[in-house]
Amino acid sequence: MECVLTLIASAQAPLEDALVAAARDALHQRHATVSPPVWLAPREACDVAFADLEPDMADAAVRARIGDAPVDIVCQPVADRRKMLLVADMDSTIVTAETLDELAAFAGLKTEIATITARAMAGELDFESALRERVAMLKGLNADALAKTFAEIEYTPGAHALVQTMTANGAHCMLVSGGFTYFTERVAAHCGFHEAHANTLGMDGNCLDGTVGEPILGRDAKLRALLEAAGARRLPLTRTCAVGDGANDVAMLQAAGLGVAYHAKPMVQDMVRVKINHGDLTALLYAQGYRKEEFKG
Repeated sequence: MECVLTLIASAQAPLEDALVAAARDALHQRHATVSPPVWLAPREACDVAFADLEPDMADAAVRARIGDAPVDIVCQPVADRRKMLLVADMDSTIVTAETLDELAAFAGLKTEIATITARAMAGELDFESALRERVAMLKGLNADALAKTFAEIEYTPGAHALVQTMTANGAHCMLVSGGFTYFTERVAAHCGFHEAHANTLGMDGNCLDGTVGEPILGRDAKLRALLEAAGARRLPLTRTCAVGDGANDVAMLQAAGLGVAYHAKPMVQDMVRVKINHGDLTALLYAQGYRKEEFKG
């Protein structure tokens, strides 16, 4: 099987030749046939093609060799490397914060609600029950808080480039969130997603009524969105990419051809093979073999 190792540096530390050499040596030690490095971006990301070693074994060998160096590692088959479907989580993935927590700040409940959010995203609480509980706490909050929250949203570095580059190369990009349509519609428009799916907030006049529209979009719905979108386009799952950080993302990350736990909660990292802990969202482009000069946006 023809495979490729991609090394991606953090923003704070360049990718050194010595580390690339160490990674190649780790593959050699496992009797792989190893090619010279191909730089996707100088000192930032490079590919090392290899054969005669399974990706999981290569991944483990390289991680053991480079230790805690601030470098992300992606090992995968070369076949179907470029993906034609992207399904992305929103909160703490495409945007830097949890929008429900930020909304709660306008009710003076950010600390209380953020605590519940953290436990739900870590898999300690049932996602749907935790969402209903948090939204109920916001009953009576003026809808003006939605616009104020959106105005403060910060986008994760690389989010726009990820969506724009994949779109320019023929991929269909979906934003699928356990958050709320008020935010996903606007975030999707900013980044260039083709479509967005999320939950709806119940309203009573100009105030939140403390309810969430049913059925709630949670773990199973995210997986279903991936499977249905791939099926509608007759794409094998090997041609799909998914990215997220929370427990409700695990099922879709495990199903996608390239499922990426992005700066994710520990339990998510334990259950998903590809982890990006140092790079930004352009790491997903490097993982697909894009060179930096090919990035759009």
